[in-house]
Amino acid sequence: MAPINSDSSAGSPAAVSGRASGPYIGSDAVIEKKNEYLMPCSFNFYKKPPQIVKGKGAVLFDSEGKSYADFFAGVSVMSCGHCNETINARVMEQLQTLQHTTSIYITQPVVDLAEKLAGVLPGDLKRSFFCNSGSEANEGAMLLARMYTGKREFIALGNSLHGRTFLTSGANGIPMWRTDPFIDDIPVHFAADASEVKRIIEERGDKIAALLVEPIQGNGGIRPLPTDFFDGLTDLMKQKTILLISDEIQTGFARTGKMFAIEHYGIVPDIITGAKALGNGFPIGFFASNDEVASCFTRPSASTLGGNPVSCQAALGVLDFIASENLAEQACEKGDILRNGLEEIAALSSRVGSPRGMGLMQGLPVLPGPGSSDKDDPAVFTDIVLEAMKDRGFLIGKNGLGRDVLAFQPPLVIGTDVIEDMLANLKSIIRTVE
Repeated sequence: MAPINSDSSAGSPAAVSGRASGPYIGSDAVIEKKNEYLMPCSFNFYKKPPQIVKGKGAVLFDSEGKSYADFFAGVSVMSCGHCNETINARVMEQLQTLQHTTSIYITQPVVDLAEKLAGVLPGDLKRSFFCNSGSEANEGAMLLARMYTGKREFIALGNSLHGRTFLTSGANGIPMWRTDPFIDDIPVHFAADASEVKRIIEERGDKIAALLVEPIQGNGGIRPLPTDFFDGLTDLMKQKTILLISDEIQTGFARTGKMFAIEHYGIVPDIITGAKALGNGFPIGFFASNDEVASCFTRPSASTLGGNPVSCQAALGVLDFIASENLAEQACEKGDILRNGLEEIAALSSRVGSPRGMGLMQGLPVLPGPGSSDKDDPAVFTDIVLEAMKDRGFLIGKNGLGRDVLAFQPPLVIGTDVIEDMLANLKSIIRTVE
C-alpha cells in the first residue's frame, strides 16, 4: 500500500506555496457581476466569500494568497486532488492531438475507458453510455429502465437528489430541488424506508420501472441506507421486474472505501450511474448495465460531448491513479480518523449529533439550541461554523433538508495531519459558538 500521506503536497496548505498570477477583480466584484449576469438561482456559501483562484492537491488559494484546506472537494469531485499532474499530463497530451469528434466517429479513448470501467463495476455490469453530468446519467438510467421494463413509474426515497433534468428532477425528494412547477406530473412515488418501498411495490408493482437509491444520500444530509435495507426487497423487485438503479454520483470511485458504495450492501444493481469524481474536474458522466438490460437500447441515441476524448483521458487517468495510490484503502483509514474525531466532538457538544457516513464522506448534524436566539437555529449555527472555519483556513460543506448538516468530503489524497488539524479547529469553534 502507498503511504497514507502519499501525496505530501496534496495534504497540507503549508506544503503548497505561491500566489497564483493575477490580476484578480476580488470577491466583491465577482459577486457584483454574478448578480448582474447570472440567473438569480445561483447562490454561494459565506457572508464574506473568498475568490478562489488556484488549487493543488487538497489545498485551495484565494485572490489574496490565503490557503484553505479543502474538505468539500467541489462536492466529491476532486477525489484525486486539484490540478493532479499525473492526470492532467494525459489530458494535455490529448488536447494537443484530438480534442473532439463526437460519437459518430470512431476514437479509442472512449472504448478504452468503457473497458477499464467494466473492470471495476460491480458484478456483471459492463456496458456504458457516456454523457456530461450526473443529471444526464440518471436521466439516461431512468430512460433505460422504462425501455427495458415497458413501465413508466418510479420509486425514490425521501431526501433524495438525483438531478435537474426532466425525469431526475421529479425523483428529487428534497423540496428545494423540485423547482419545476409541473414536477408532480412526473410519476415518482416517494418512500421513507424499505417497508414503504415494499408497500408501493405490492400496490403498484406492475407499473413501477425502477427503484432509485443513493447508497449514501449526499445532499439529503450524508445519510447511508440502513445495512438491512435490501433484505427481502431485491427478490420482490425481481418478481415484479423492477430494476434497481444505484446513483453513485457522489459516492462512486473509492470515496466510501470501496469503488462504489453499493458494494457495502453486497448486491449488484441493474443499472449504476456515476459522474463527478470520474473526471476529477473534467465533465463526464455515465450509466452502465449488464448485457441483458442494455440489449433493449437499440434505437439511435448520442451525446454530442459524451465520450469526448479529453474527458475520457481524464477518466482513464483517474482510474489508474485510484489503483496506483490505493485510494479506496486510504479513504477507509483516513475516514476512520475523521469519524473518530467527529464522534469525540459530538460527545462533548450539545449542538451536534452523532456523525454518519462511510469513508471520507461524513456528515455531522447540527441540533437545535436550548433558547430562541438566532444561533439556536441549526441552519444559523451551521453557517456560523462554516464562516469561522473558512476564516481559519478550512472549507467544509453543508447539506440536509434544513441545510444544517456539516459535510466532510475532502480529496482522498488529503493528509492525516490536515484532518487532525481541522478537527482541532472544529472542536474549538463549536465550543466557542455554542
